[in-house]
Amino acid sequence: MAKVASPSTEELLDAAVAGLGGARRDGQMAMAKAVTHAMENERHLAVQAGTGTGKSLAYLVPAIRHAQASDTTVIVSTATIALQRQLVERDLPRLADALEPLLEKKPTFAIMKGRQNYLCLNKIAASEVAEPDALIEEEDLSWLGKHVARLSEWAQETETGDRDHLEPGVPDLAWRQLSVSSRECLGASRCPHGEECFAELARKKTQDVDVIVTNHALLAIDALADINILPEHDVVIIDEAHELDGRITAVATNEISVTSLNLAAKRAGKLGAEGRDEKLSDIAKDLEDAFLTAEEGRWKSMPLPAQNALIAIKDALWNLRETISRAPDGEAANDPERNAERQNLSNHLQDLHDAIIRILEVFAQSDPAKHQDVVWLTRDDRRGTVTLRVAPLSVGGLLHSRLFADQTVILASATLTIGGNFDAMAASWGLSKGTWDSLDAGTPFDPQKSGILYTAKHLPDPGRDGLSPETLDELYELIMAAGGRTLGLFSSRRAAEQATEAMRARVPFDVLCQGDDTTGALVDKFAKDDNSCLFGTLTLWQGVDVPGKACSLVVIDRIPFPRPDDPLLQARKEATDAEGRNGFMEVAATHAALLMAQGAGRLLRHVSDRGVVAVLDNRLVTKRYGGFLRRSMPAFWETTDPATVRGALTRLVAQ
Repeated sequence: MAKVASPSTEELLDAAVAGLGGARRDGQMAMAKAVTHAMENERHLAVQAGTGTGKSLAYLVPAIRHAQASDTTVIVSTATIALQRQLVERDLPRLADALEPLLEKKPTFAIMKGRQNYLCLNKIAASEVAEPDALIEEEDLSWLGKHVARLSEWAQETETGDRDHLEPGVPDLAWRQLSVSSRECLGASRCPHGEECFAELARKKTQDVDVIVTNHALLAIDALADINILPEHDVVIIDEAHELDGRITAVATNEISVTSLNLAAKRAGKLGAEGRDEKLSDIAKDLEDAFLTAEEGRWKSMPLPAQNALIAIKDALWNLRETISRAPDGEAANDPERNAERQNLSNHLQDLHDAIIRILEVFAQSDPAKHQDVVWLTRDDRRGTVTLRVAPLSVGGLLHSRLFADQTVILASATLTIGGNFDAMAASWGLSKGTWDSLDAGTPFDPQKSGILYTAKHLPDPGRDGLSPETLDELYELIMAAGGRTLGLFSSRRAAEQATEAMRARVPFDVLCQGDDTTGALVDKFAKDDNSCLFGTLTLWQGVDVPGKACSLVVIDRIPFPRPDDPLLQARKEATDAEGRNGFMEVAATHAALLMAQGAGRLLRHVSDRGVVAVLDNRLVTKRYGGFLRRSMPAFWETTDPATVRGALTRLVAQ
């Protein structure tokens, strides 16, 4: 029997919209057709689709159509847990039901995460709460032990072992005690708990499905690894693509700390390390001494004491790995738990060893500043730890060769045009000219009629000593005119806390501050109280979706340029300058523009929303780069007149 021709994208999207109870949107249809064209012609595509466009359906419908027509799997990658959940728990189930009558089979889908997102049953079986020692302060030890004990108990109850299903969550340090990375994992065939492994059970659900939803971190691991992590595929759709650079950078970053070395030595000591564990701990003390006098921030040259210590640690790690990877005479060969710990620790020691080699290679050439990696030192005074990190100067080359060379990639986000075009984002991804197309699918909103961009031109330039009295007075006047209803986006935690303290003493509204509770709980409370304020930092710039009157005023305290002490971004800026280009515009201003666009995007979340984005930084209109930043934001009606904006807010409250 002849195969029935696939329905067109337009037919499928119309059926999907009807099935989900929506209305046809021109921008959504234009995007769906562009995504289909990209898949059929194997052309990369960058799509900006503003809030309300319905971009998820605009790429999911073509993805399902392509997967079933080609008998393949399409990968959809997101940056946030919230979007993953929306796709897997809401959008895809309803979409599968709506499209089933038009297709040969009901669309299938699954979620895929990295192993570190699941509890490791082998680690749980071997886990012991560490005894107090010099590695961890006693109060921190009891704090850590409590979380680890809770995870062990939860492992007996959960069916998934998925960190996202744990409520409330636990700190990263605790989770790492009972989880493993893909490098540390023994593999299902060698692990004594392979048959019941949470990660393996989740992976089995991803076999032979039309769409796999994953995250940017796992996509990065798959792209950078020499083995396939994700199933075979020829199309990748990257939603929240403005986050791709940062997530790839995080995966490609290695780090070394004295704490991690000592913990590894302690684990080795329990396996009979023949004294080589003590040797590693002794050398780690030399590194700790070297770190005490070393400069924090980027290292353009390596202090000799640190170099000597790292070379010695590299050799000690390799010797220790060789020792613990083989069982000593007399140890039972059929002890699966102990054998598994040997393999797991052996993999971890190699990771540490390879990280040190990577760091040393940066300084093995005559001019480390020209190396493709950046090394820097950070101190965490609260935890008392010092960490040496190494990251790629740029991920564009990695993405070019490892991602864009082998498959068709669709990159989508509400904010991709920086300074009015896609060029800056394309450059950061390493997209070659002539290999990609772009589309601005627009938005159903009319920013000119729905929103005002107010720049407080009369305020003094932002300083380093916190918010000025004039800035706090301006914030007070705006909040009072808006009747609360204010989302305050601050460039630092210090500024957010200063504003919170000042406004709590002056305004008759609840002022919530990031850190008072979980971000989700604070956003929920803010959304339900029409007269409250919510102040916070980076998470709120990108993660708040509060339609309606509760968010009528978005305040940005200052242009969010990278901190001067951000070693990686500063290194990228310097490298751009060295090539004869403008590092400030390409790196610092682009970084700020992306955040400004994201922050301003918090205002209009529904077609009926109205309000003001107020920027308390006069440089947005007084500096030449201000135009570049404003072109990156929604096309609001603009003013610098405080009386005009207060009048508009007052009228909005009265409606």
